[in-house]
Amino acid sequence: MTTTAVTDIPVDDSISIAELTANPYNIYKRLRAEAPVIRVPSINRILLTKAADTKRVKEDWELFSSDDPRTPMQRAFQAQTLMRKDGEAHKRERNAMAPAFAPRNIKGCWHEIYTKVAEEYVGRLPRGETVDLFSDLAAPYAARCLTYLLGIPEASDADMIRWSQTLIDGAGNFGNVPELFERSDAANIEMDALFDQCVERVRADPDQSALSAMVNVDDPIETKQIYSNVKIAIGGGINEPRDALVTILYGLYTNPDQLEACRADALWDAAFEEGVRWVAPIQVSSRLVKQDTEIGGYVIPKGEVVMTSQASACHDEALYDAPEAYNMFRPRTPHQAFGNGPHFCQGTHIARRMLAQIVLPMLFDRFPNMTLPDPDAVKFWGFGFRGPLSLPMTLN
Repeated sequence: MTTTAVTDIPVDDSISIAELTANPYNIYKRLRAEAPVIRVPSINRILLTKAADTKRVKEDWELFSSDDPRTPMQRAFQAQTLMRKDGEAHKRERNAMAPAFAPRNIKGCWHEIYTKVAEEYVGRLPRGETVDLFSDLAAPYAARCLTYLLGIPEASDADMIRWSQTLIDGAGNFGNVPELFERSDAANIEMDALFDQCVERVRADPDQSALSAMVNVDDPIETKQIYSNVKIAIGGGINEPRDALVTILYGLYTNPDQLEACRADALWDAAFEEGVRWVAPIQVSSRLVKQDTEIGGYVIPKGEVVMTSQASACHDEALYDAPEAYNMFRPRTPHQAFGNGPHFCQGTHIARRMLAQIVLPMLFDRFPNMTLPDPDAVKFWGFGFRGPLSLPMTLN
């Protein structure tokens, strides 16, 4: 490769995973200004923090493969999931689930079901009490909606939430801690047993779910991959809407003028888009470099693994003024919170429907005088996935 790019990529060995987990945004701000392409030994990857670089990498799957050999995802999920596949292999597995996510099903099926779920879950919240909307609404609402979408309504909310966290912990087990894989192995056994039962049901009585679509197609993908598709959706499909919901509420309640405008003019879509931009529920992704290339003036050799930070991309000063602030009035600019390219989040439109069009307006209708008693007590956490750990609110 003929290039004038620099071959020595800067290294920052001061960045720890603990710091990235506690508050990555201060680190990303510094790196965007000083070293947007940097090797970070603690994560064993070259970190990319500028929006233009992350967008380019995620869109060029032929040069930047999603098959990161350093991730323990395959060990945790007991399969090479579609998240680690490219090209036709990825397309075939993604398309196998696609009918469940089609606009006609979102409007004609899931909207009605999710509205009923929201009515039940919001309806059981106690008036006049302070409750944690993370555990008492956001997590179970996301879990129950997901069971219908996937075709596994027999699963309990508690099991869905536990399986999701167990898979995420296993997929992020870069230190190969045995206990984490033991938990994911046990969870896989539980899920496979449940899926076996659900397959029999959707074969006998097909529906609009992802499992039914994958099982009943003329040329189905193999059963192991059907199950891994469902597990991938469990792994990410709870965290995204759960964390987005509590983030949006926190953003609104720490900005009273925006809260007032949102309620007065039903600006729920704007509140949603700004919430996921402000704190992206899924923060980073990895890609394997297939050929020598150049990023940001540096030579990136074949075989390196780059980590794109969509969280940092969503705070890039080249695109957003005062990006660290929650501001639903900011000019509409495309963000990368749901990724881009072939791996763009398949559930984006469903998450938007669940939150902006169903549960948020319903929550404010039932509790018009909700308050956030102690904003300083709300703690955001996470490097790969990020959101508030809790959101205690008084419901009036």
